[in-house]
Amino acid sequence: MTIPAQFDAKAIENKWYDYWMKNNYFHSEPDHRTPYTIVIPPPNVTGVLHMGHMLNNTIQDVLIRRARLKGFNACWVPGTDHASIATEAKVVAKLKSEGINKNDLSREEFLEHAWDWTHKYGGTILEQLKKLGASCDWERTKFTMDPDMSAAVIHSFVDLYNKGLIYRGYRMVNWDPEAKTTLSDEEVIYEEQQGKLFFLKYKIEGTEEFLTIATTRPETIFGDTAICINPNDERFTHLKGKKAIVPICGRVIPIIEDEYVDVEFGTGCLKVTPAHDVNDKTLGEKHDLEIIDIFNEDASLNSFGLHYQGKDRFVVRTEIAKELEKIGALAKTEIHLNKVGTSERTKAVIEPRLSDQWFLKMDELVKPAIKAVLESDEIKLHPKRFENTYAHWLNNIRDWNISRQLWWGHRIPAYYYGDGKEDFVVAESIEDALKFAQEKTNNPQLTIDNLKQDVDALDTWFSAWLWPMSVFDGIKNPDNADFKYYYPTNDLVTGPDILFFWVARMIIAGYEYTDEKPFKNVYLTGLVRDKQGRKMSKSLGNSPDPLDLIDKFSADGVRVGLLLSASAGNDIMFDEELCVQGKAFSTKIWNALKLIKGWETAEIAQPESSKKAIEWYEAKFQQTLADIEDNFEKYRISDSLMAIYKLVWDDFCNWFLEMIKPAYQQPIDSVTLAKAVEMLENNLKLLHPFMPFLTEEIWHLITERTADEALIVSTWPEVKPFDAKLITDFENSIEVISGIRTIRKEKNIANKDSIELKAINNENVSTYFDSVITKLGNITAFEYVSEKVDGALSFRVKSNEYFIPITGNIDVEAEIKKLTDELDYIKGFLKSVEAKLSNEKFVNGAPEKVLNMEKQKQADALAKIATIEQSLAGLK
Repeated sequence: MTIPAQFDAKAIENKWYDYWMKNNYFHSEPDHRTPYTIVIPPPNVTGVLHMGHMLNNTIQDVLIRRARLKGFNACWVPGTDHASIATEAKVVAKLKSEGINKNDLSREEFLEHAWDWTHKYGGTILEQLKKLGASCDWERTKFTMDPDMSAAVIHSFVDLYNKGLIYRGYRMVNWDPEAKTTLSDEEVIYEEQQGKLFFLKYKIEGTEEFLTIATTRPETIFGDTAICINPNDERFTHLKGKKAIVPICGRVIPIIEDEYVDVEFGTGCLKVTPAHDVNDKTLGEKHDLEIIDIFNEDASLNSFGLHYQGKDRFVVRTEIAKELEKIGALAKTEIHLNKVGTSERTKAVIEPRLSDQWFLKMDELVKPAIKAVLESDEIKLHPKRFENTYAHWLNNIRDWNISRQLWWGHRIPAYYYGDGKEDFVVAESIEDALKFAQEKTNNPQLTIDNLKQDVDALDTWFSAWLWPMSVFDGIKNPDNADFKYYYPTNDLVTGPDILFFWVARMIIAGYEYTDEKPFKNVYLTGLVRDKQGRKMSKSLGNSPDPLDLIDKFSADGVRVGLLLSASAGNDIMFDEELCVQGKAFSTKIWNALKLIKGWETAEIAQPESSKKAIEWYEAKFQQTLADIEDNFEKYRISDSLMAIYKLVWDDFCNWFLEMIKPAYQQPIDSVTLAKAVEMLENNLKLLHPFMPFLTEEIWHLITERTADEALIVSTWPEVKPFDAKLITDFENSIEVISGIRTIRKEKNIANKDSIELKAINNENVSTYFDSVITKLGNITAFEYVSEKVDGALSFRVKSNEYFIPITGNIDVEAEIKKLTDELDYIKGFLKSVEAKLSNEKFVNGAPEKVLNMEKQKQADALAKIATIEQSLAGLK
């Protein structure tokens, strides 16, 4: 079989992915084997592949391919999330570009556009994952808006409502004025921003006195319904029971007392705006204050804003400051750093807003999830340090606001039959809703036409938290064969940024619906950053296109480049040089194949050096395999790859193949060649999860294989006992060989020129690999002696001394001069080091680390001097 000179990644990537798909290797059905299951963190249906996806899905593919090789029934379920806010925003933008306003459409008309958009763009990212080599079970691909998935979400809502866990409440919520929807607390990102603190003057009714109040939001004065002072603040005792007048609008408001007021902040009193601040809302309820909402849903001012009606809140902030200054109501302004809540999705500044919303009670639901991770260790987070973050979130959890003012998503299954706040029923279908409404009202005359479904959709995460169960139809049909076989799943790979949004909620849902964990292990990846440490983003222009990287460096090269530096939970400083390294590794393996396949074989005796090389490599392979298994067990995926990388590059290619390589134009014995092929195949099995395309190609180039013999479905190597002494002994031999090679290089002795080697074995090291030293050193005679050898070059390995007798290849006089010059230099260097160490001031003042470095320099110089003097003695 002809081996191409170069590895053509583009050709083989398409070839083998098509081959894997054609032979249905990725698909799983329940059988007698132990299942190994991963559910993909479903990317947004709006998404395209970015570097974070590359990292996350490469790790998942490594885990699933390894499980397949280990004989598990491996099932990796792919899919996408409908992503309510993000998708609706894209559809609205598309319609706007076509001159269509969403508000001019009915819900049904808008949803038609949303589905058209989803069908056109929704599968993009999954197709891109195939370029990466992702071995997902594509027949099981799910979308969170699939009919069965939607049915599961609605069933869950109804079930939780019937259990008394879902309720409707009038609460202060986080309002995204750009997406025009409420957000949960976890979807609000707090950013420190520089703004201003405005000191406003409120006139005290019936007097000429003013009360100054500091605020960061002067535009909200139109919603002020009180001023609050601390009853213990003597500065304002005279104001108790009085009233103040709000600037511009002239509203008369009471001055109330409450110890909530921090007398140290600002001016020691505050304005109370119950409709637009959560703490003010609490004060308003306590003191029975009026609530005045001054904002429209887009955060422009409504009619309460008087002449500012229709203007954006930030425009008003600038303009009202000028008006307040003009009328003498602005005392001063100061620069002020403030933490501002922003929408995770749209980046808009959040507006606190009172609204009727649906909530899920969390205080009891969360308890099993706390126990599973923090007490029983039933679910493990990797790395473990994220347990602190998990504990903080879950121990401080609040009721979950699950309703969103969106059309794209799962519509809340509440049906209203009257005008009262309690005039509704919750049901999985409108037919059931009608039945329940008739029973609740005792009115059999009600018809479907009397019912109006809630207009809100559910939070995207409310469907995502069911994902490991709903993909196997485990919510509505928990007794089905797939769910009973594949659930609980094994590993979840995701980012720590959604540890609460998604991971914790899936754990909560898992225990609520199955009384079981949804997965055993959570592998938390880091963020992919550029080499300057910046988070990769389109706006910074520092995020490469993953498909361009694959095109340039191959899928295997990019996978290796990413994973070599991807330790769990730690951010990756990505540099394209990593991919260069990955591509170079592919070339190294390819060249190893060409070397082996290029050897002629013959039925000749096996050299002693080859026999011992095989024994050593088998031991080294088993040692590395044990390390790999331990690293996988601890989810140190990067460490596993590094161990394989060193095994293949250093031990196999640089040492083993050199040890068994036949002499120029000579054949290799058949026993050694067969072993070399076997070892290459074992290496390919270890490499396959990381480099699937290259390894499958080489696997089939080694020999003809049937579909049943493909690498993807072969067998992971078995861990066996090994002789560790072989490895230790060979490490010593490596140092001897390196010493010989160093002298050859320094003295310009060609590798083809044979030499003699004599040794004083002071260390009493094993002589087991002397045949290997003889071969790799091109030594004609290797002899152990008891005395130093005159007229020889020498080097040391620990206390062992090695001598290479001088031949006509070396100019003795020139070598003596060279060594003498080097000796003089080293002695001068030693003198400067010893001068430092004899300086009492330096010794007493230098850090321990610096002092130890100087002592090491002294020891190294003394050892070097001894070696040079020995060599000079031999030459003279």
